[in-house]
Amino acid sequence: MSTPLPPFPKRQEPSGEPVLMELTAPGGTPLRADAARNRARLLEAAARLVEEQGVAKLTMEGVATAAAVGKGTVFRRFGDRTGLLMALLDHTEQLFQSAFMSGPAPLGPGASPVERLHAFGGHALRQASGQLDLYLAAEREATRRFTSAPYRVRFMHVCMLLRQTESGPGTDVELVAQTLMGYLEPALIGHLTRQRGMPLERLESGWRDLVDRSVGPCSG
Repeated sequence: MSTPLPPFPKRQEPSGEPVLMELTAPGGTPLRADAARNRARLLEAAARLVEEQGVAKLTMEGVATAAAVGKGTVFRRFGDRTGLLMALLDHTEQLFQSAFMSGPAPLGPGASPVERLHAFGGHALRQASGQLDLYLAAEREATRRFTSAPYRVRFMHVCMLLRQTESGPGTDVELVAQTLMGYLEPALIGHLTRQRGMPLERLESGWRDLVDRSVGPCSG
């Protein structure tokens, strides 16, 4: 069973920094207050449907009915079902970004880079596992998977921490980071936990081992 999505922030509440996706209209213009409220209402209706019926049964038409708006309104706001699913994950991703960029150690600043890498992967694994169906359904096609905003932010963070480990001259940080990021792919997590029956604790232990091997003994 999926973990419930965190409550969407009310309009007067700060959602934390950094903001992953600004609430903007298609041309980049900030949404009016009424449009922002309507977007939040649509997302709350979608989150409620996911919790009650599961991701597989979520449709644009169902969200429109639950929010008491026309179907065209949902399509104009999110483009398609993938856009709606990505928007559902947006707030969750913002909370994660805020935690690893400015939250308490060891996920946030204040711990060694290796400790932060350990914490980063553990949190990402638990987050993806808790909302696995939603992450799998929202996954973009291969040509766009590595260029999405959430992936780029995570990737740059892992690169930064790897550089701070000073793991050795000649290390191709970008390729090592891509290798580590591959371990956190929802499709792989789903295969290992659901098809192979591996407990999440084993995946977390494997992540720590992979990090330690990647940075080398001089940074352990």
